[in-house]
Amino acid sequence: MPQEYRIKFLPSDRVFPAERGDNLLEIAMQAGVHINASCGGRGVCGKCRVRIAGGSVESSGNPLLSDDDRAMGFRLACSSSITEDAVVEIPLESQIDRSILARSATLTDANVSAADELLTRLYGREPLVARYNCELPKPDANDNISDAARVARAVSVRAGCGEPAFPLGILRELSIDLREADWSITADVAPDTCEITRVARGNRESAHYAVAVDIGTTTVTAELIDCLASSAGSMVLASSTDYNGQISYGEDVISRIMYCRKRRGLTKLHDVIMSTINALISDIVPDAKVDAADITHIVAAGNTTMMHLFYGIDPRHIMLAPYTPAATAFSPSGVRGLGFMPGLDARLYSVPGVSSYVGGDIVSGVALSGMTEKGGISLFMDIGTNGEIVLGNNEWLLCASCSAGPAFEGGGIGFGMRAAPGAIEKVRINQATLEPMILTIGRVRPLGICGSGLIDLVAELFIGGIIDRNGRFSLQKQGIRLREGPNGMEYVLCFASETGTERDITLTEIDLDNIMRTKAAVYAGCSVLLQNGGIGFTDLDSVIIAGGFGHSIDIEKAIIIGLLPQLPVDRFRFMGNASLGGARTAAVSRGFFAKTADIARSMTNIELSENAQFMNEFMAAMFLPHTDDRAFPEVIDALKAGRE
Repeated sequence: MPQEYRIKFLPSDRVFPAERGDNLLEIAMQAGVHINASCGGRGVCGKCRVRIAGGSVESSGNPLLSDDDRAMGFRLACSSSITEDAVVEIPLESQIDRSILARSATLTDANVSAADELLTRLYGREPLVARYNCELPKPDANDNISDAARVARAVSVRAGCGEPAFPLGILRELSIDLREADWSITADVAPDTCEITRVARGNRESAHYAVAVDIGTTTVTAELIDCLASSAGSMVLASSTDYNGQISYGEDVISRIMYCRKRRGLTKLHDVIMSTINALISDIVPDAKVDAADITHIVAAGNTTMMHLFYGIDPRHIMLAPYTPAATAFSPSGVRGLGFMPGLDARLYSVPGVSSYVGGDIVSGVALSGMTEKGGISLFMDIGTNGEIVLGNNEWLLCASCSAGPAFEGGGIGFGMRAAPGAIEKVRINQATLEPMILTIGRVRPLGICGSGLIDLVAELFIGGIIDRNGRFSLQKQGIRLREGPNGMEYVLCFASETGTERDITLTEIDLDNIMRTKAAVYAGCSVLLQNGGIGFTDLDSVIIAGGFGHSIDIEKAIIIGLLPQLPVDRFRFMGNASLGGARTAAVSRGFFAKTADIARSMTNIELSENAQFMNEFMAAMFLPHTDDRAFPEVIDALKAGRE
């Protein structure tokens, strides 16, 4: 038998068994220990650095680690295999801290109630699953119809529908339930199909709850909703957010699709997302002091890949031309067989998507934004690894997704990281001395730099003439901050003695190139949509930015680098987690849920992956802020004034 070794992970003190030759990153995944692995373990991102604090591992000489790194015991987990017992220290920058998630959630609270209230008034307040108490007459010689017919007769009267359908699972227990409940039952009914989805004993009509879930690539959020609340402001009883457990298997959807090709890869990723969702539901149910058995329905929204993994459907064709997913809409169903927690017997709904890369999360956000109720033209943006963009109004909708890359989520940037304690989120630079002023999330020693900090940093470097319009450093400004590094010129944002990692935090020209590609892809995607809509940026009534990323960015700095179009700042609107907001509103409004399906059907998708128009716009946007000075006149004027 192969010898078994013990791998201890610090600082969690979690110990997990392993055999000789096992991959260290795989062992960490199995142990539930998160290590950053942006590339999904392919050895090309350098993010899965760990320190071997005891024992040893066999590791290939990956060039992403310096000789000094290796001398201090650092290895890349994806390139290391087990040879003996080992103690593995997870660096601070890889450790997951949920506190930032609570911080992000508070940013959206002020916007939630108003949008929910307006939309439920417009589309009606009627939950996707209704709940009716029925006091049934006991059978006798004059009324000896079947138990199912007796329930159907009562439900038909209460629900105002025809004869309801009974799933077989309910029929099998019905006779026992009726008699043990002394003929007082509560029936859950899906009005769209007039199907009885559950029969509970006793009168549970006043205990009527739903769960809304946003299944994001990085984070997952669940809310417990009181379907009988008198106002939108009081309907959210509890909420909880956590990182999607799948991030240990790849930080973007392509990495996860590739992981599905491994043996039992799809099963593993499905199990992991269900574990994440179940943990969130287990958080919110006791918080609100309700019984999980009184949750009548769940509404989920997510991008197309996440929904495939959630339902356990192979997503491989999403990444293969001509990019055809197995499905973009999923019929309502029971939750049994999907891996939900015991005691939960609800009906499952999901917001429909449009294409492989424009999913239900975007449809949910567009519906919540109200842009389809107005005549003025709006541009809806969700900036992540993919930049999803929707253009239109109450008459027409165009959508597209551009592969923006993970730069603004920390991927592809040497010291990039997602928003977490220790991430540099704000940057200002003294243009005379090149000395920076920074703010970190949590106001702790810096560990890296997140998306909002990168935008600030590039804008400050550009305005100060430290980088040119091609994203190259000025050779005239070299000093202790601007120096020649192992990969060319770099700017030192923090010296090792100032950081929590004991390494200089730098921005290199390689990083700048990745940032330029990301911002160019987003701007080019917007440009192509507007051209297809026959309008210009100045014709936009509003630009709606969804997702947690939007809340933290400085609009003016994003305009300076050409990520966002030059428009008056008051035309930009932040929505926070619009995907979750749409799912929440759908849970209590059948009319709104039907509207999401209408929106998904009415969107015309513009495929950008092999679009010559997009490539032309992308190349034009690969400068700061853009090759066309007329698109950014105020930025160009500010540059000229600052350099005269």
